[in-house]
Amino acid sequence: MQPGLKLETVDPSEIAVAILGWLANEPDMLSRFLALSGLGPHDLRSAMQDVGFHAGLLDFVMQHEPSLIAFCEVSGYKPEQVAAAWNRLSGPGLDSGQY
Repeated sequence: MQPGLKLETVDPSEIAVAILGWLANEPDMLSRFLALSGLGPHDLRSAMQDVGFHAGLLDFVMQHEPSLIAFCEVSGYKPEQVAAAWNRLSGPGLDSGQY
């Protein structure tokens, strides 16, 4: 991000909903997400009530740059917005020095 450039703040849950919508249109990616999360398609509606699930959706795209870029191209979100939302929901990692 360029110095002085302000990043529009987006609600992390809004991005998580958009990720799930994107996954619904990408059957192979949705299958991969379900396999990694241990959830079934019937679990998704109730899982959306859990902020931890939102963090998992953000984590899913953040852990694979091609997925992040594909999601951003379709959704119109900037990678920086997704990263900021991910950081807000997931908290600092061990490499951040803030644990």
